[in-house]
Amino acid sequence: MTVFTCEETFEAMMTCVYDAWASRLGHDNLRLQLEPVLQQGLFCTYVHVDADTGKASSVVRSIQRKISYAAYQQVFLAAMSFEPERLDAIYRFLVLGFAVGKRVTDMLFRPEVVWMLELSCKTGNEAAYFREFTRFSRVGQIYVAHIEPKCNVTAISAAHFADRMPSEYWMMIDDNRRIAAVHPKNQSFYMTRLSVDEMSRLLETEEREDEYTDLWREFFRSTGISARKNYECQRGHMPIWYRKHATEFCGRKN
Repeated sequence: MTVFTCEETFEAMMTCVYDAWASRLGHDNLRLQLEPVLQQGLFCTYVHVDADTGKASSVVRSIQRKISYAAYQQVFLAAMSFEPERLDAIYRFLVLGFAVGKRVTDMLFRPEVVWMLELSCKTGNEAAYFREFTRFSRVGQIYVAHIEPKCNVTAISAAHFADRMPSEYWMMIDDNRRIAAVHPKNQSFYMTRLSVDEMSRLLETEEREDEYTDLWREFFRSTGISARKNYECQRGHMPIWYRKHATEFCGRKN
């Protein structure tokens, strides 16, 4: 068994798909795996793949042209999920997709398609949650938000805020992955990876409070109806792990 491995970036994943397919070893004789590889198989040969923009673009174009744009959207969302085996799941889906074309997304009797649908739905749902739960704080002339999603949804969620806040300077920071979406005023946002020192300085911004922080907390408190408080229902709609960076829950136990 030959195992092709790569980093967790989308470009690296698509390059890994390209190299695995081009190896002509047979789809049943290879597996794709994300790094780091914590435990190697005894009878496996491991091949590291570096990201290549040309190869990745070729795979993306092929998916959109030979399968469908809907299939590409599923592949992208699945790649952003937190499932460790997602890269191999994408490969198995594409093997089927290139064989049958655009009708692959309707073949829900195939495990490859069901798995892809589950992965993409998890990412899409989490991105929707963070469009609702992300809280920005003003630091000087810049609005800064910290999030800690399970899936890599920063770029997906940032697209929403770029449409809603086009004339503001803002940053959305994924504290776990040390990446950030940076939006200059009246321009398109871009993704960047943060150094340890940059991340340390940016974490300090969350400790600063602007003039609207207390107003928002008071609004949240005063609009609640004590007789109708239902913390179990509240946790169902907004799980506790989403609340770490939510202004209205800072300092609260529920």
